[in-house]
Amino acid sequence: MKYNRFLPLIISIFTQILLEVFVFIPKSIYVVLLIILLLFFFSIRQFVLAGGKKEKIFPLFILPGIFTIGAVVFSTMIANKMVIQILIFFNTSFIYFYFRAIYYYLVKTELYQVYFLQNLSSYGNFLAFYFCVSAVYGLNAFLKVSIWILIILLMLVIMAIMYQILWTYKIDLKTGYFYILLVCLVLVEIAWVASFLTLSYYVLGLLLAQCYYILTGIIKLHLRNRLSNRNLKLYLIYGFLSIFLVLLTARWI
Repeated sequence: MKYNRFLPLIISIFTQILLEVFVFIPKSIYVVLLIILLLFFFSIRQFVLAGGKKEKIFPLFILPGIFTIGAVVFSTMIANKMVIQILIFFNTSFIYFYFRAIYYYLVKTELYQVYFLQNLSSYGNFLAFYFCVSAVYGLNAFLKVSIWILIILLMLVIMAIMYQILWTYKIDLKTGYFYILLVCLVLVEIAWVASFLTLSYYVLGLLLAQCYYILTGIIKLHLRNRLSNRNLKLYLIYGFLSIFLVLLTARWI
């Protein structure tokens, strides 16, 4: 289809319109998300078919799906309408750049910039994880949803994100399955312990996101045989300094 290059823009426009429908009609959240996810799925499928590559749809679908679901659920806990609009626009912008990257990766391969999809996915996964974790703690605080149910949902999100990371960096899944379970176990345990802290869900989300960043960063370097003492120290120093700053400023967040 010669109009494939316009698909990223079309997808982002429809995503923005549907999310605006959700803002004005909150009860439509399930229908809106379902339509958006179907839009993502069939758009990725179209790129895969147009590119003629033997790529699986699911790894490409994970990030935009989790990112949008996390952002939408997270937005339900924000009172300021302007902030919600900014978040929605940010989500739509990310979707546009992600699908444009997918278009270049699968269809216009001669224009694809090496590592662009990897870098974009790294930032996107970090934010998606933050949105999802904050939403988990927010649902527990506002709707009194059982923390165990939410932890199980978070575990599924972590496993999906880790799978997407391994696929993005072309890491052998036979080697990576152990690390998927390892990261999932560590982060779930930290999330459960953090649920007892009397901090806002914004702060708890930031704390877990920093732990995610440290773990996934070290594991990516290890699996690609690029982990050195210097890199390990940098990740640990940056991570723990970030956690310390978040806790130090928690009263204002």
